[in-house]
Amino acid sequence: MEKTEIKDLLETLHNKYNNTDFIETDPISIPHNFGTKENIEISGFLASAIAWGNRKAIVKSAMQMMKYMDNQPYDFITTASEKEIQHLSTFVYRTFNGHDLMYFVRALRQFCIKFGSIGNFFEREFADSRDIRTVLSRFRLQFFELPHDKHCQKHISSIDRGAACKRLNMYIRWMVRKDKRGVDFGLWKTVPMSAIYLPLDVHSGNMGRALGLLSRKQNDWKAVEEVTQNLREFDAEDPVRFDFALFGAGINQFGKNNSQAEPYIV
Repeated sequence: MEKTEIKDLLETLHNKYNNTDFIETDPISIPHNFGTKENIEISGFLASAIAWGNRKAIVKSAMQMMKYMDNQPYDFITTASEKEIQHLSTFVYRTFNGHDLMYFVRALRQFCIKFGSIGNFFEREFADSRDIRTVLSRFRLQFFELPHDKHCQKHISSIDRGAACKRLNMYIRWMVRKDKRGVDFGLWKTVPMSAIYLPLDVHSGNMGRALGLLSRKQNDWKAVEEVTQNLREFDAEDPVRFDFALFGAGINQFGKNNSQAEPYIV
């Protein structure tokens, strides 16, 4: 296909999938249940942390996670007693267990104490480095600053090890992108949409390859950079808006509308 044809197709698919009908069955529905920036940031981060596997199961488990926190995630993160935190030990979603969740709560509390919010950290680090890649690296180091079981580390991908960082990039997309479609939140206003990277998963990767936007076989960080750079040729200011096009078309074409398809891969 010619570039103009690819661009037209991406625009058509973007218009099809970037709308509020997309929200209900997607993990982004979790932060959409809240109205304050603090709750959106915390609930969004926790929902994105378990965003792999079947989407219905992800949303169900993320909703359960919020119930554990009395549907007040920011207040829980900042004020829960140790006894209340221990109550999280019974939570489980696939390999993400209650002890992982307990550590996540403690780590997020530290972010709120040291930086005011998780968003403040991302915006501050981006202002310093002007590079999301550096921010991703610094975030993981900061997140695991407290004593922790190494099992926890598998739930925050390492860009320094070449991971695609699908879930972190998805969370950043939620927090940074802003348009009139009502899906993403646009809370981190000092991070430009032009600077963020595609949340690459198996479906967006397959679609990217089918369209000639991605030649690399592995879904790793090098693939993320390649496909994002190619998307910048179509929209330099907001390349990641085509995530909707690649993911939506990818899951329909390669997942064949199968509700058991696993679109969220690290």
